[in-house]
Amino acid sequence: MAAAAGSLSGPRLRLSSRLALVTGGGSGIGRAVCRRFAEEGSAVVVVDVDESSAEETLRSLPHGDQRHSVFVTDVSCPQSVHSLVSAVQKQFSRPPCVAVNCAGITMDGLLLKMEAEAFERVLKVNLMGTFLVIQAVARALIASGAKRGSIVNLGSIVGKVGNLGQTNYTASKAGVVALTKSSAKELARFGIRCNAIVPGFIDTRMAAKVPPKVLEKVLQLVPMGRLGDASGGLFM
Repeated sequence: MAAAAGSLSGPRLRLSSRLALVTGGGSGIGRAVCRRFAEEGSAVVVVDVDESSAEETLRSLPHGDQRHSVFVTDVSCPQSVHSLVSAVQKQFSRPPCVAVNCAGITMDGLLLKMEAEAFERVLKVNLMGTFLVIQAVARALIASGAKRGSIVNLGSIVGKVGNLGQTNYTASKAGVVALTKSSAKELARFGIRCNAIVPGFIDTRMAAKVPPKVLEKVLQLVPMGRLGDASGGLFM
C-alpha cells in the first residue's frame, strides 16, 4: 500500500513521450488542454490564429519554449494547415501523435437576421477546420508508419439541443460529432482513434459573448447552476 501511495503522490508524467498538437490553444478550453498535456509531460504544439494569445499560453506551460512551440495557423485554410503539419514534423522530426481540435468561433445572430457570410465563416472554422486538421494529422501519422494516434474534437452540447441565436454554431458543432464518428470508422484500421467531447457552457471568452438573457436560461438547465471550469471541469 505504501508503494502505491507513493506512486500516486509523484509527478504525473504519463505522456512524457508524446507530442500533442492543440488548435485554439491561445485561450479557453484550448489553453487548459495545453496546460494539462504539459503537466503530464507531453511536448505541446500550441496552435492559434492569434500569436500573442498563443505565446501567452506557451509562457504558462512547464518548461516553456524549451519543450513546446507556437504555430500561427488559420485552420480554415487548407494550405495553412498543410504548412502547420509539415513545419511541426520538421521541428520535432515526427508528426504529432495526439491532436486536439479546440479552435472555434461564434458569430451569433437570430436565424431571420443572420447573414450568409456569418453562417459560412463559422462552419469554415469550426467544421472545415476540424476536418482539415484530422486529415492532415492522419495522413502524416500513416505516412510515418506510426501504429497509433489519437484525435480529439471539441463539439458542444448546443450541437445536440440547439440554442437561440446560434444556428451557425450549433450546426457546426453537430457536424463535428458526425465528422468524428465517420473519421473514427475510417481511421481505426490505422490505429488512430478519433473521439469527440461535447461539453456544456464553459467559462471562457466565447461564453462571455453570449447575451445575459440567453445564458440565464441555459444555466437554469444546469444542475449546479453555474458555468463549467475549463481548467478542471473537463478532466476531473
